[in-house]
Amino acid sequence: MLNNKKFIAVIGGGQPSAQEARVAEAVGRELARQGAVLICGGLGGVMEAACKGASEEGGITIGILPGDNRHVANPYVQIPIVSGIGYARNVTVVKSAQAVIAVGGSYGTLSEISYALQGGIPVIGLNTWSLSRNNEMDNSIIQAQSPVEAVNKALDLAIN
Repeated sequence: MLNNKKFIAVIGGGQPSAQEARVAEAVGRELARQGAVLICGGLGGVMEAACKGASEEGGITIGILPGDNRHVANPYVQIPIVSGIGYARNVTVVKSAQAVIAVGGSYGTLSEISYALQGGIPVIGLNTWSLSRNNEMDNSIIQAQSPVEAVNKALDLAIN
């Protein structure tokens, strides 16, 4: 049943701005509309907003939790996965996905972006980090201007 669906991670900060939360919710809605499975870190902020949008559209949400208690997952996570490995769970979040959508975010988000890019997993950015190397822009994070554009790019670029 899930074998033919694309798994897309949505990453971002635990304390997003109101605008970032609205964007994340819209990303979640669009992922569900297009039949993708949403993976995230399972807690609050961008993760909760994205799961809320996906759940309200009938989508599937998976939360990979940092601790030992599945009950700390946000109320929109349908499948909580307890990792017990703290921030190291960031690797599992992105490695479980075929593409990643980053909405805003802080250093935890930056680590997830790094793990994804190291693994050849496409990263789509909505008002998130930008990278430079030797004072030259690194365009590894593919920028999008809207939630729909971000989802379309993620689904088009998703690895197998």
